[in-house]
Amino acid sequence: MLRLTKKADYGLMALKYLAEHPESMSLSAKDIAEAYHIPQQLLAKILQRLVKEGLLRSHAGMNGGYTLARKAREISAFEVIRAIDGPLFITSCVTVSGLCDLTNSCTIKEPLARVNESISELLKNIRISDLVESDHAHRAAHHNEPELVSIQTAGD
Repeated sequence: MLRLTKKADYGLMALKYLAEHPESMSLSAKDIAEAYHIPQQLLAKILQRLVKEGLLRSHAGMNGGYTLARKAREISAFEVIRAIDGPLFITSCVTVSGLCDLTNSCTIKEPLARVNESISELLKNIRISDLVESDHAHRAAHHNEPELVSIQTAGD
């Protein structure tokens, strides 16, 4: 099963949170960690990695913290995941160290390479701003749903 690592998940959540609060000059790792109930120490390491990769800016000092390095619509989910987890490979056909030993006799590498490319393209087309908009749409849909009311009778 394909699955994002917790680190990539937290990185995406952090960028989404920063995009949702553009009025803030900068937000701390503590602010973001508390908002999502995630480990602050781990998040701080992830945020530093995203700074190193040029997706975030860090600000030192009393009101220090993090801001997006670019607009939310200019940062893709693919960039965030790659910055945290490295290159995306759904199989071990191709790795950072080269090709596997069965490359010459393998009959499934081409279809799997297309799957890998499709997933990469999909992630490249998801922007941090899309995550924010999707969440707002989800909340609005649930806000407009009629509430279910439980009615108890005397015999209950």
